[in-house]
Amino acid sequence: MSRSIPTRQASFKSGSLGSTRGFTLVEILVVVVIISLLAMLAIPAVQMVQRRAKSSAIQNDFRVFTTAFETYAHETGSFPPECAAGVVPTGLENALKIDAWLRVTPIGGHYNWEFNQMHGGNQYKAAIAITGTTDAPLPLDVNQLTDIDKAIDDGNLYTGNFFLGAGLNPVFVIEK
Repeated sequence: MSRSIPTRQASFKSGSLGSTRGFTLVEILVVVVIISLLAMLAIPAVQMVQRRAKSSAIQNDFRVFTTAFETYAHETGSFPPECAAGVVPTGLENALKIDAWLRVTPIGGHYNWEFNQMHGGNQYKAAIAITGTTDAPLPLDVNQLTDIDKAIDDGNLYTGNFFLGAGLNPVFVIEK
């Protein structure tokens, strides 16, 4: 008794790919539109987080630098002399975080120690400015500067201890 084993033969219809089905162009376009809308909603939130992070970094730098300058003035009886943007003030080589002072700030430009300088018709004894240089331009981002001002001062870029000084450079006053 011999049994034959049935064989399976695939039957293909002419022009058919069988039971597999791909995505249609409309389905792909719908997915692309949904992803685009989600990205469009997420981008402003990401930009706001980035702006807040930069503002926090500037605030922290001002706090740390102010402490170093006030300590120096307390120990020596005077603030250090004026110096150019991106240059460590004389006598503060060991008191400042030099890498933080010399780097490009999170918003552009370099930190600039200002001693007995005029801004807006007012004389300031001690201040830290952020000044644009050829290697580190300072774009004027009013929203960014307003965020910083709200966090450390009165929220007005034309009054208080943080304001727009000469050349529209942000200035943080340590002592008037």
